[in-house]
Amino acid sequence: MDDAHTAHTYPHGVPCWIDLEVPDADAALAFYGHLFGWRFEEKLPPGAPGRYVVASRDGTDATAIAAIATPDKGFVGEAAWNTYLAADDVAVAAASVAGLGGGVSSAPEAVGPPDQPAGWMARIIDAQGAPSRLWQAGTRLGAQVVNAPGTWNFSNLLTPDVDRALQFYGPLLGWVRSDDLAVGMARVPGYGDHLARTVDPGIHERQEHLPPGFADAVAGVVPADGPARWSVVFAVADRDGSTAEAERAGARVLETEDSEWSKGATIQDPFGAELILAQFDPPEEFLEAEAQAGKS
Repeated sequence: MDDAHTAHTYPHGVPCWIDLEVPDADAALAFYGHLFGWRFEEKLPPGAPGRYVVASRDGTDATAIAAIATPDKGFVGEAAWNTYLAADDVAVAAASVAGLGGGVSSAPEAVGPPDQPAGWMARIIDAQGAPSRLWQAGTRLGAQVVNAPGTWNFSNLLTPDVDRALQFYGPLLGWVRSDDLAVGMARVPGYGDHLARTVDPGIHERQEHLPPGFADAVAGVVPADGPARWSVVFAVADRDGSTAEAERAGARVLETEDSEWSKGATIQDPFGAELILAQFDPPEEFLEAEAQAGKS
């Protein structure tokens, strides 16, 4: 199977796309283009209210930067990275949100040309107030390059009440708690099999020494103080080098953290949006086992 010609599709419940909303798209393009090596393509026609610019890495769609404006109010909202959650039927999913204690802040609607929509989207707020988007794919399936340096790696839901979060996302998106995995992981059962059939045929062999179900992990559900909110993680080859580069371009480092598997830094970009830069740094025994799996 040739990954370069295999579309990355996202089953119901799997985070599938992220984008950044900012008041100054040009400044954001300059910052992130330099930091991650992205190239950009405008998606809205001239004269449209706001901009939507898709970012690619090595020619493959990775994420987008948006400046969403109205004629009377200008930019709407605060700068923030948004996480999109795949839904088989966005209208059906959105209709169940209120019954789970959440809210729908914008009703499902088609995005893009009427004859070939990019997809259908609804903005929702979960039962603890964290905003996100439901996405039913049309021509835009979701991020087509992930986990490589300079691309989206993961999204984490930061929540003051993990049980309450899963009581919302479990019925809505099919999330299952994974106490046997790393702390704070949610799974969509069968996602690893989906990856094996599509873009990552060797995933189960590479991960055979990891806990069962690891390939099904789709999001973090992480205990955290403060309001519930989503956090996005970008892979980088060198945490310290990328952090220093971001600082030189006007970002602020909020926290650095080393774990058994990664070196991370939480930064605030020059526009006020937070993100995490993460360098994969696994234990030596993991690398040895992965190398052995590659030889077999």
